[in-house]
Amino acid sequence: MSPVMLDLLINAIEDTLLMTAISGLISLVAGLPLGLILVMTSPGGIAENRWVNRSLGLVINGFRSLPFIILLVALIPVTRFLIGTSLGVWAAMVPLSVTATPYFARVAEVSLRDVDRGLIDAVRAMGASKLRIVWDVLIPEALPGILSGFVVTLVALIGASAMAGAIGAGGLGDLAIRYGYQRFETTVMVEVIVVLIVMVCGIQWLGDRIVAKVDKRH
Repeated sequence: MSPVMLDLLINAIEDTLLMTAISGLISLVAGLPLGLILVMTSPGGIAENRWVNRSLGLVINGFRSLPFIILLVALIPVTRFLIGTSLGVWAAMVPLSVTATPYFARVAEVSLRDVDRGLIDAVRAMGASKLRIVWDVLIPEALPGILSGFVVTLVALIGASAMAGAIGAGGLGDLAIRYGYQRFETTVMVEVIVVLIVMVCGIQWLGDRIVAKVDKRH
């Protein structure tokens, strides 16, 4: 590999990691509260409200049903308004965050629903507030599942960020398309694929180790 191509590959890796990290953080900060609202307002929840539950569920399902490439194009006006351009790493974070947030919200919802109902009822009987139930019961008990879901979300974001390279978002996807595909440099394509595989395996491995440490069931 030439020094120039090595520099391009390193920069592409850094861009992909940046897109994944920032978008993942946004999906965590925005998706977890959405998952909590879905669980709390569901029938029998600690803040039951079917109208809120159904309305929020409809919005989340609507965004989840859109293929990422369509969402990527549809959000170009929004991206230009927020970032000032529809190209580059920072511009790609807008559609990446929008697609990852509802995905993680549903993943978090599943984990939160698995919390022992008897434990929640016992804490409620002791007079705990809804906020106390969330912080002391729901989140701690569902934490291993939430973290596992977040790792899956990060892996999905890596794939989505590579797809975003198709419209000039930068990162490994952009490198693979511009040099591997358009210039027929098979070596570059193979190198990008290998790096993506290593990246996904590394994130999954690290995530599994963290989940194992916080999981009190083992």
